[in-house]
Amino acid sequence: MARVAHVIGNGDSSDFYNKEPRKGLKLTCNIPPFPVAGAYATCIVDFKMMRSITKGEIDVPGEWVLGYRPKIWMDQNPNFYMKRAGQVKEFFTEKPKYAPNYTAFNCGHMATYYAIKKFKPDQINLYGFDSIMDMNLRSSSDFYQTSPRDANSNIRLSDNWRPIWQNMFNEFNNIEFRIHHFHNNIKFPTKDNIAIVVYPRK
Repeated sequence: MARVAHVIGNGDSSDFYNKEPRKGLKLTCNIPPFPVAGAYATCIVDFKMMRSITKGEIDVPGEWVLGYRPKIWMDQNPNFYMKRAGQVKEFFTEKPKYAPNYTAFNCGHMATYYAIKKFKPDQINLYGFDSIMDMNLRSSSDFYQTSPRDANSNIRLSDNWRPIWQNMFNEFNNIEFRIHHFHNNIKFPTKDNIAIVVYPRK
């Protein structure tokens, strides 16, 4: 039986996850856009998110897989770490060589890479990662934390993010990546291991 993973991001297309029941591993990113029953963990990569949780401005339910910068935050804030240690499933600080730094390695990248390395799935389904397909970096987490979404910022971020996706898809060409989106016009060349599941607009 195929090992299937679902990575739920925070973009506009994230709700496609809810179109039908989904079996397999489920990972969310930062503040999930909706409750995901049976989620294994939420992946967090940013200082900003950790700072907001520490200040009590937001809360992220369930268990966490924390990346490189959240690990530094926990090391620097031992009282907070002790308070929330029960939610920390593990730290995952591995970064592929084609990610130039941890700033460019976003939460979706980390969650997908974690799923690959930890669970070795045959198929990974991606929801809500609209920057792969469009110049759209809107995120449901913007309701809780402000981020620059001007045209220059969008271009800069997408130029950083897309090559990491492309390299990851190419490196793990034994995995089928299924991108759930509004259309199939992906913005970079792909190999045969990429499938795009298109949902009609209402």
